Amino acid sequence: MKYDLLIKRGLVVDPSQGANQVGDVAFADGKVAAFGSLFDGDAAEVIDATGLIVTPGLLDLHVHVFPGVSHFGIDADHSNIGKGVTTAVDAGSAGALTFPFFRKHIIETADTRLYSLLNISSTGMISPNIGELEDLQLTDIEAAIAAGRANRDLIVGIKARLSRSTAGENDVAALERALEAADALGVFVMIHVGGTRSPMEKLVNMLRPGDVVTHSYHGNDYGILDDAGRVIDGIKEAQQRGVIFDVGHGAGSFSFDVAEKALSRGFGPGNISSDIHIYNIEGPVFDQVTTISKFMWLGMSLDDVIRLTTESTAKIIDAPGLGTLKIGSAGDATILRRDEGKFIMTDSVGRSVTANEKLAHVRTIRSGRAYRPWK
Repeated sequence: MKYDLLIKRGLVVDPSQGANQVGDVAFADGKVAAFGSLFDGDAAEVIDATGLIVTPGLLDLHVHVFPGVSHFGIDADHSNIGKGVTTAVDAGSAGALTFPFFRKHIIETADTRLYSLLNISSTGMISPNIGELEDLQLTDIEAAIAAGRANRDLIVGIKARLSRSTAGENDVAALERALEAADALGVFVMIHVGGTRSPMEKLVNMLRPGDVVTHSYHGNDYGILDDAGRVIDGIKEAQQRGVIFDVGHGAGSFSFDVAEKALSRGFGPGNISSDIHIYNIEGPVFDQVTTISKFMWLGMSLDDVIRLTTESTAKIIDAPGLGTLKIGSAGDATILRRDEGKFIMTDSVGRSVTANEKLAHVRTIRSGRAYRPWK
């Protein structure tokens, strides 16, 4: 068979199929056309992945890619498809009033496949000085529902940033409004926590199975741990009933200390995301591949970190054709290199650790087209 692209002799790691083996992956007409043991085939382009890791295209559930409108925004392709992420979800940069511009000028022009969590604030994340939920007049539920229905192909959830700096004293009321809009649309809610007015336990108790808590391992007030360093019972119970605890590293929302204590008590993430934006792209986040490397330092296996940024993310956003290398799925893959040495990694509160290994991005394939790294 004639393929458009053939990746040969890579260590294929695809948790959706239980695969961790040396093999080939072929693409034709923008889809995965063949997968498995080494096979013969003619292709317009061949990539020799000997000694490299081939995974489904990485997904990032939490990015900010609305430059020029949101103060957090960065270029969508430089930070995603240029760094190994084929599909990214902008987490609340746009609200009902700004989403039409976001769709036309960012989503529809990017090479990265983009989805959106619509901010329950109609303005989205415009100002660095005024929190978008400090004035609840900005939470127009009907406008959010209308925008969600008009753009259901791209809006996969509702975002509510509940920290005092963004919601003031309105965390509970803002979450109630986000849930109302999400119920009407049949989508999940993602809440941003850390430094909220209300205890985290109270907020997560309001969530439904499938809803997402981002910044789960933050080191600020009202986190997942009690004063003795144990995971709070209500937090554990929320995870057990299906609330998803996402990493959302960010500039100020990931602590190695919190993550170490939580993981040692069996409280692992349900998803790994970067929360990459203008304030952390030069560190400590850098990119999604660096973020998952930090969880390898924390003791998670390669298979687990790949699962939590491919298959798991695709399930959250209800995109069954993504996060997998199954034949017929979207033709997305990421090629990585596993480097050994001494690598300094820093969390969001200033703690640095030395890792003996780190993943590095080599190539990205989206819809069967190969992209080189962007510097």
